Amino acid sequence: MASHPQLALSSQLCLPLYAAARGVTRRYAELLAEIGLTYPQYLTMLALWDAGTPLTVGDIGARLRLDSGTLTPVLKRLESAGYVARHRDDADERRVLVDVTPDGDRLRERVADVPERAWRGTGLGASDAQQLRRLLDQLLDGLDASAAT
Repeated sequence: MASHPQLALSSQLCLPLYAAARGVTRRYAELLAEIGLTYPQYLTMLALWDAGTPLTVGDIGARLRLDSGTLTPVLKRLESAGYVARHRDDADERRVLVDVTPDGDRLRERVADVPERAWRGTGLGASDAQQLRRLLDQLLDGLDASAAT
């Protein structure tokens, strides 16, 4: 057993990352359910609000690290709820643009307290959360770079 200490469960980074991601996602999902949003819908709206301009489905997918097959049903539900509108790009009809509607703009105020409420009780202060975000971005950049080779 001691011949492979790198295989000890307590040495694995993947387990706490996986468990933390599930826990954080579950917490967000509970809070968002009160508003009638799913976690993927919330992330999609964040991407659109951040952009401040219509985005293509591909642009949203790149920002969220989701493929269009996963994103399309999310966008359809958001459109049915009246939060986004999809339309063909006048400059290139092959592209579908997604824009926030006035109801989608109002939704922003309804979810404004979700991040703070989600992180309450995690044991992380603001500076810890910022450091964690930087480390996770660095991890994702490294994974992207290694996947490209």
